[in-house]
Amino acid sequence: MTGTHGTYASFMDIALGEARLAAARGEVPVGAVLVRDGEILAQTGNRTRELNDPTAHAELLAIRRACQAAASERLTGADLYVTLEPCAMCAGAISFARIRRLYFGASDVKGGGVLHGGRFFGQPTCHHAPEIYSGIGEREAETLLKTFFAARRPAADEDD
Repeated sequence: MTGTHGTYASFMDIALGEARLAAARGEVPVGAVLVRDGEILAQTGNRTRELNDPTAHAELLAIRRACQAAASERLTGADLYVTLEPCAMCAGAISFARIRRLYFGASDVKGGGVLHGGRFFGQPTCHHAPEIYSGIGEREAETLLKTFFAARRPAADEDD
């Protein structure tokens, strides 16, 4: 089942659903799905506020759950679908878990660590770099993030 465009879209659709659930909990709307051999190993969204844990990013939570289920610290052959470009912390975890492919939606110019910022996978200290595919579900992921943050900004004073 993997390898078709429709499959990529459906796993990203699940990640987008997790992002919407995160937003409903008041979390930054990021969702992640870990897949191996066409089967979902873990799916979740951000929970940093809920758990009072700055490391509770969707990617890390999915990696932790999948590793526990697999009874292994490595997820060789697994693919990660995430709605936002991972930060450097999450990129490190992706590398350490030996994830095969990373698919992400929206780019993160300010906080991304894959195509922006430190570009973790391009560093000589990186032991494993996944194949990277960006822009999958990008428009919907960007819309979720923009809507979430716009709702939290104070309204601009129209008299200015």
